[in-house]
Amino acid sequence: MRNSIFLFVLSFISFGTFFRAQKIGDGETVDVNGLQVSFNITNKESVQVGGKPFDRYKVSASVKNSSDKSYTIRLTSYPQIVLDTGIVELDCVNATGAKLTSKKIQLKMKTQMINVSYSAYDKSGKSVSNVLPVIGSYYFDSGDIISDNAIFIVPSGEKPEVNVRALR
Repeated sequence: MRNSIFLFVLSFISFGTFFRAQKIGDGETVDVNGLQVSFNITNKESVQVGGKPFDRYKVSASVKNSSDKSYTIRLTSYPQIVLDTGIVELDCVNATGAKLTSKKIQLKMKTQMINVSYSAYDKSGKSVSNVLPVIGSYYFDSGDIISDNAIFIVPSGEKPEVNVRALR
């Protein structure tokens, strides 16, 4: 009984994630909450993986913020690790992930670098001024475009089946 309840909850969560996702095809642009997401296949070749035939696709994805809303993560004054900077995620449902290839592309916010000056003493005891670049924030402003590439390996004769969903 406990296992069946667990499976029901797990399938409900999976369906909720699937329900929010939209299909996107080669050369298409989809609007996801004011974000224009584009997907293109740039190259295709046939490969053998473990003696079986597969198709290897090089793909590119981009997102343009066509809304009036800007996305920003400002960092605090102490060391902070931020792992959740994704804007949208494109998931290739039929990708195998063979040969260390991707199953999804996550388009992430841009990084704002700040140069910080600090003084330190060198080996001779003389005070020296140095500059250290640090991450000040992550952002995705209105009108900005973010793009990335990936390689998907899918079964031979199939095209990548890609779903896109907003992460913010």
